[in-house]
Amino acid sequence: MSTPSDQIPPSVPPSEPVVVQSSTDDRNLAMLTHLSGFLLSFIVPLIVWLMHKDRPEKAYLVREAKEALNFQITVLIGFVICGILTVIIIGVFLTWLLWIANLVLCIIAAVQVSSTGTYRYPFALRLIS
Repeated sequence: MSTPSDQIPPSVPPSEPVVVQSSTDDRNLAMLTHLSGFLLSFIVPLIVWLMHKDRPEKAYLVREAKEALNFQITVLIGFVICGILTVIIIGVFLTWLLWIANLVLCIIAAVQVSSTGTYRYPFALRLIS
């Protein structure tokens, strides 16, 4: 007679985490995703993320698209706040500062993704995880 513990299969030891390698095409698309944020705001990162989020072989691209999308949403919120603050004139100056910061950080992100493969913006709301 068998006991319930005899019927449970032995546990399989956990395998090592799988490191996802990025192809050249994925790296180029990730670089363009970061760069496009400056011109097209959150549209291109959103499209790239939505197209590839259910494909496990595109994990690298999804991670970079989410990072760019989170940053562009943060910038968009900043522009809305600057628009409200234009009533007291300071919003005009903050808008220019935010525009320049967006340009510089998008370029830095594109260069980092092109060379090292990944980039994390120094300040961004992590709304999409």
